[in-house]
Amino acid sequence: MALQRRRQHYYHRLRTLVPVISAISGALLILFAILSFLAPSPNESDHFNLRRNHTSFNTVVEDPITNGDSVFRIPSNGGKLDRDIWSSRNAKFFYGCSNASGKFAKAEAVTHPTRYLAIATSGGLNQQRTGITDAVVAARILNATLVVPKLDPKSFWKDASNFSEIFDIHWFISFLSKDVKIIKQLPKRGGKSWTPYTMRVPRKCSERCYQNRVLPVLLKRHNAVQLNKFDYRLANKLDTDLQKLRCRVNYHALKFTDPILELGKTLVRRMRMRSKHYIALHLRFEPDMLAFSGCDYGGGEKERNELGAIRKRWKTLHLPTPDLMHVWHLFIGLQKINPDKQRRQGKCPLTPEEVGLMLRALGYGSDVHIYVASGEVYGGEETLRPLKALFPNFYSKDSIATREELKPFSSFSSRMAALDFIVCDESDVFVTNNNGNMARILAGRRRYFGHKPTIRPNAKKLYRLFLSRSNMTWEAFASRVRTLQRGFMGEPKEVRPGRGEFHENPSACICEDSEAKEKAKAGSGHRKHGKMDDSSRKDVMVSDDQNENDDDDEPEWPDLDDDEDQIGLQEKGLYNITGSDYDAVISDEPELELMLSD
Repeated sequence: MALQRRRQHYYHRLRTLVPVISAISGALLILFAILSFLAPSPNESDHFNLRRNHTSFNTVVEDPITNGDSVFRIPSNGGKLDRDIWSSRNAKFFYGCSNASGKFAKAEAVTHPTRYLAIATSGGLNQQRTGITDAVVAARILNATLVVPKLDPKSFWKDASNFSEIFDIHWFISFLSKDVKIIKQLPKRGGKSWTPYTMRVPRKCSERCYQNRVLPVLLKRHNAVQLNKFDYRLANKLDTDLQKLRCRVNYHALKFTDPILELGKTLVRRMRMRSKHYIALHLRFEPDMLAFSGCDYGGGEKERNELGAIRKRWKTLHLPTPDLMHVWHLFIGLQKINPDKQRRQGKCPLTPEEVGLMLRALGYGSDVHIYVASGEVYGGEETLRPLKALFPNFYSKDSIATREELKPFSSFSSRMAALDFIVCDESDVFVTNNNGNMARILAGRRRYFGHKPTIRPNAKKLYRLFLSRSNMTWEAFASRVRTLQRGFMGEPKEVRPGRGEFHENPSACICEDSEAKEKAKAGSGHRKHGKMDDSSRKDVMVSDDQNENDDDDEPEWPDLDDDEDQIGLQEKGLYNITGSDYDAVISDEPELELMLSD
């Protein structure tokens, strides 16, 4: 009996221990699987750490990197190419066209005399610019008088400048007088200030959306409504005359004030005195940019700690629910464990070194002058050293303007950004290292005014090439870069009409000069131009394929072009007439987005 009892006792203890042991084993296996999944690739991690340890690019240029039989020797010149690196190939056959058609009625014939639309924009200079442009069109849709838009003084950029301190307000009102009636402020009612009813509209609100959702409120609320946080609140697809109105606003009516224009032109003149041509580079390699893009550049524990500290300091993220807060913390944790993911997806800006390599491969030699539009660069001079070694003629507004000249602007981020905007717009080649608001606005503007070359890195494909560059010759690397950049160089018809943000691709405002094209074909260079046209068609095909494959690289806000879309949102509790519920669920303007995109 005693033996029987002991056996039962041991058996009972064993039965108790088995689940515990199984649970512990299972937990260990799960933990091991998670760590294995999230751990960065050893090869890629070694690559970035190795590259970070060799930040001085002089050694790379002067002493070739060898790997077996392969030599990666970077030349000081751009090599001989069969194209002009300072102009777009077929640009002369296209021109900006934004005049209204005969059926587009004058403002005085359609504007309701007591209907007013006010706008409060959001973000930095270029995001505000999109809001101002679309506000004019929204007022036209509603047949309302537009009150000069208010600029956002509380964004990340913290610039208290008003509209008239950045843009020429008199030119803005007079240039658009035939299209939309614009006043500086609401009239008084009964001798008292008139406070408009405030509301918000969804992103990409269509013409029908404004008529069905905003107009009834405008009529019920004493004919004055203010739309808040107004940026990208107008659909991409509109009637052609409304699209052309967008272009008249953006490319003609919005003119900087004289002080900004004068210093901007002075900076351009000083760049031209140094060289016939120059490149403007919007570098976007600031610490905040890298911290919130979730990117890692091989700086090891020091870099992770520094960028992680920036994330922790950010207290104003719009995270309305505990679930989303948990997702955000999980996101931060994942970036620390798997730092390479964003780079593989092409969602990180290139390093200054990589930008320099891309430009040299595209044919720009060490004698080329570069103007850099950038804030504080992460890593400072050490990070910039490789780019400066490749392009020693390296300038910024701080180096070509005196402190006294910049003093009236230096306390205002939007006015400083306007100076960079002018120099970038006037450059022979504009290179954008981030597809944010400034990059999009300038890309569209440069298309409209003659397709001046605008280079946007094909980051997803170039990333893989940079990883393997030490295993190939410079000639093979440069050839591959030129192939991957087809469709990313600002050539005509790179992007299909109607594709992407209208501010970036204003296809309704770009016309083809068929007569000039026929004359070119009929001239003595018929065969040459034929070859150009063939290669252009090839580039267009490559561009379309690349854009279709890379849709996930540049996410767009969903188009809400149909009234049914609005109803669907309302039924799901994502939309109401004030927009408050919609904005609580879809945080459509967190300051994180503003900071990264402008």
